[in-house]
This record gives sequence, structure tokens and C-alpha cells, in this order.
Amino acid sequence: MSIKARLVAAAALTAAITAGLATPAVAAPTAPTAPAAPVQAPAAAASSGTVTEAQWLADVSAAIAPARAYVEQRTAEPANERPAIVFDIDNTTLATHFHPFTMSGIAPVVELAQYAHARGVAIIFVTARVDFIDAITRHSLTGAGYTVDELHGRDLCDLFKSVQRYKTDERIEVENEGYTIIASVGNNWTDLAGGHAERTFKLPDYDGLLS
Repeated sequence: MSIKARLVAAAALTAAITAGLATPAVAAPTAPTAPAAPVQAPAAAASSGTVTEAQWLADVSAAIAPARAYVEQRTAEPANERPAIVFDIDNTTLATHFHPFTMSGIAPVVELAQYAHARGVAIIFVTARVDFIDAITRHSLTGAGYTVDELHGRDLCDLFKSVQRYKTDERIEVENEGYTIIASVGNNWTDLAGGHAERTFKLPDYDGLLS
């Protein structure tokens, strides 16, 4: 099967799994228990139930802008630690809502990841996608310009957890590997709630429109 065909199949499979498995398991969103208040997107929600790609990208840029300054400040002095940023994937690092088949990178987020990596920060992805499409997911991420130091997808046992519980457990696992998670970036509260990150950055989802 060609790479293009695999990407199309993976996009369809991911959508089906997210609709059929992830959504029912999600607990009611709660604010993340991070040491600092989350930085989130402007409240320019799509009252009509739709949002344009241009509006979305503008809101993403506004929400992610403080993260670069934070990474610069946080990595300014050498420290005896292994810093990492944990990213969600769908509509956080890849534009799966507006480009479901090509799954292109989201420019301001790609730029942040590249900047952080250049300053010695590990780039780690934790996704609700199932792990048996990890190879395709990794191909999409690297093709979009991301360094993938680690990719965490859900195995069979993880499907019985809420998305929030699963993602929190994965951040704990990352910490147990010796990393200090200096930031967590996602577009849903389930990506961020549960702690185990110094700072959180919330991208727009427009009340679930961009899941």
C-alpha cells in the first residue's frame, strides 16, 4: 500500500476510533492542575458551529505565542535535568480537521517544537490514536517538520481508560524516564488536566468543534 493510501486509511481509522471509543470514555473536562494557570486560546468561539481555517490559525498563533518566550526563559541556564514538552497531535500539531487526508503541520506549533528542540528540549507526543498506526503517525509528524523523540499511542488496555486518565498516566511515565515536563500543549482539557507539567498551553477547540 502506498504512503498516500496508508495516510487516507489511517485518517479514516483514527476518526472512527475517536468517535466510537475515545469520546464515550472522556470524563467531564476539568481545569488542569498545573503549577501555573494554563495559557489558552482567545474566547473567539464559532457561535454558528463553524470556524474558518484562517480564524483557527490566528487563534492558534495567539495561544501558542507565550510558549516560545517561556521555553527561552526556562532553558536560559544549563540545568541538571532532561526537559521535555508533551504535545497532543490531532488539531494541536497536525491540522486533521481542515486537512484530514494530508494532515499537514500547524506552522506556529511546528516553529515552537523546532525552537524548543534546538534548545535541548525533547519533543514527545501523547495521542489518543491507537498504537498500531504509530508508523503512519510518525511519518506524518516528521513530514510536517517535527522531531519525534517519543510517540505514545494507546494500546488495548488504554482503550478502557478515559482519555484524560490515559494522557496523565503517559506523562507520569515520561517523568519516570527521567524527563522534566516543562510544558504540555493540547487543544482539549483532557490533554492537559491531571498535572505532571510545569505549564500548560491550551489551543482552541471551539467547544469540541475541533476534537
